[in-house]
Amino acid sequence: MASPAATIAASPSNRSSARTERMLRGPVLATLLALAAPNIVVMLAQAAANFLESYYVGLLGVEALAGAALVFPLIMLMQMMSAGGIGGGISSAIARAIGSGNQARAEALAYHAVIIALVLGLAFTVLLLTAGYTIYGAMGGSGAALDNAVVYSNAVFAGACFLWLLNALASILRGSGNMLAPAAVLTGGVLILLVSSPILIFGAGPLPPLGIAGAGLALVLYYVIGCAILLVKLARGHGGVRLSFKHPLQRALFADILGVGVPAIVNNVTSNLSVILATALVATHGAAGLAGFGLGIRLEYLQVPIVFGFGAGMVAMIGMNIGAGQAERARRIAWTGAAVAAGVTEIVGLAAAIFPAAWLGLFTNDAEAIAAGAEYLRSTAPAYGFFGAGLAFYFASQGARRMGWSIVGGLARVAVIAVGGAAVMRATAGDITALGWVLAAALVVFAVINSVPWIKPPQS
Repeated sequence: MASPAATIAASPSNRSSARTERMLRGPVLATLLALAAPNIVVMLAQAAANFLESYYVGLLGVEALAGAALVFPLIMLMQMMSAGGIGGGISSAIARAIGSGNQARAEALAYHAVIIALVLGLAFTVLLLTAGYTIYGAMGGSGAALDNAVVYSNAVFAGACFLWLLNALASILRGSGNMLAPAAVLTGGVLILLVSSPILIFGAGPLPPLGIAGAGLALVLYYVIGCAILLVKLARGHGGVRLSFKHPLQRALFADILGVGVPAIVNNVTSNLSVILATALVATHGAAGLAGFGLGIRLEYLQVPIVFGFGAGMVAMIGMNIGAGQAERARRIAWTGAAVAAGVTEIVGLAAAIFPAAWLGLFTNDAEAIAAGAEYLRSTAPAYGFFGAGLAFYFASQGARRMGWSIVGGLARVAVIAVGGAAVMRATAGDITALGWVLAAALVVFAVINSVPWIKPPQS
C-alpha cells in the first residue's frame, strides 16, 4: 500500500500549489524562515501598535497607565485565544486537510471557523461589559485606576467579535500556507492606529477628546477594517481557500477545530493567569509600582507575537506533514522552530535586562514606576529564551493535534507563580526582584514540560 505522502504526491490536483509542496518537501529551516518573514513583519507592526497605544495612554497620566495595566492581560488573553488558541486550531485543521489532499474539507472548515469566532467574540463582549468592575477589582484595581480600567475595557470589548473574526480569517489563510495576505492587512492596521488613536484620545476639530476610551475604540476600528478586507479576499477564493456560507454544518468539523483550539485556550488562560497572578501580587503596592510592573511585563507579552511569527508557520508546516504521514519531518520542524524562537527572544530579554530604562522610559518619567519595571526586567527578562522555546513547542503541538503536555506546562507555570510568588512577596515585603526570579523559574518549567512530546516523533 502506498504511503499517504506518496498518494498525495501522485495527485496533480493536490500538488498544484508550489507553496504546499515546499512545506512538505523543502528544506526545513529555509521554509520555516520564509513562512515566518511575513509574520515577523506583523510582529513588528503589533509591537509598534502596542508602543503607540502605551505612549498615548501614558500622556494621560500614571492612573491611566495603571488602568491599562489591569486590562492589558485580558486583551492579550483574547488576542492569544483568538489567534494562537482557536486560531491555531483553525490553521491546524485546514493544514491537515490540505496535507491529506482534501481541499473541500478545508473550505468547509473555514465556514465553521467563522461561526466559532463570532460565538466566542460575543461571549467576551457580554462577560467584560457586565462584570468589568468585579474582574478588575479582584485583580487589585481601586480608585481612579479601576475607573480607567473599566472605561478602557468597555471600549475594547464592545468590539470583541471583530477581533475574533479578524484572527479567524487570518488563521484560515495561514492554514493554507498563505502568510502574506494576513500579514499585509494586519501591518496596514498600524497606519490606522497611528492616525485614529491620538484623534480619538485627545480630540481633533469637531471630535471631542475621549481619553482612554479613545485608545480602545481605535483598536476596534482597526479590527473592523481588517475584517472587511480579509472577508472579501476569502470570498473571492484568493489565497488558497475559498470562504462560502453554503456548507452544511457538521459536528465533526467543529470538533476538528475545537479539538486543538479548546486545549490551546486552556494554555492561553494559564499563560494569562500567570501574569494576572503576578499583577495582583504587585497591585497592593500602589499605582506607580503597578504601572511600572505593567510596562515591564508588557515586554514579556510582546514575546508572544515574536514567537507567533514562527509559530504560525510551524502550525501549518507540521499540520501538513502530519496529514501527509511525515512524522519525523514534523519533529525536525518543531525543534528547529523552538531553537530559532529561543534565540530571538533571549536576545530581547538580555537587552531589556541590561538596559531596562530604554524600554520603560518610552512610556513614563515617573521614577517609582521606572524602578519597579526595572526590577522585574533585570530578574525575569534573561529567561525569555525559555519562554520563546516553550511557546514554539506549544505551536508545534497545535499542528500535530497533541496538546496534553502543553496544558501540563501551562498549569505548572501557574502553580510555580501562585505558590512561589505569594511566598516571596510575603517573605520580602513586596520585593519585585524576588518575584521576578520566581517568574523566571516558571518560564524554565514551562519550556521543559512543553518539549516532552517532541522528544520522539509524533504519531501521524
